[in-house]
Amino acid sequence: MQTSDLGDITGQLRHLLDAIAPGLGNVAPTPVVSPQKMGDLLSCLMRAGQSLRPEPGGATIPAEAMAEYRIELERLHALLPSIHSALLAERARLEQERERVCLAGEWLRRSRETL
Repeated sequence: MQTSDLGDITGQLRHLLDAIAPGLGNVAPTPVVSPQKMGDLLSCLMRAGQSLRPEPGGATIPAEAMAEYRIELERLHALLPSIHSALLAERARLEQERERVCLAGEWLRRSRETL
């Protein structure tokens, strides 16, 4: 791994977390994370995991780079409960919407039978 790889990954992780929760300090709820952003986040974490594996004769990672990466991981850790809550709320909303659409479809089917 090149020493700049972890810095690039940390920068991407920081950017993704800023996009997911721009007002981390605010009391506003975390918006539902899009599937694209979740995919990007997971991809970033997978790349970080691969790049942090020690290679024989590989360069060591500077402590400062590791500290910055750790800070972003701690931000992600702090965000996970609110992301989970937002996803549960979105799931409940979608289930209600699905039920409403099913009821409307049933009403339409019955109204056509009476005609």
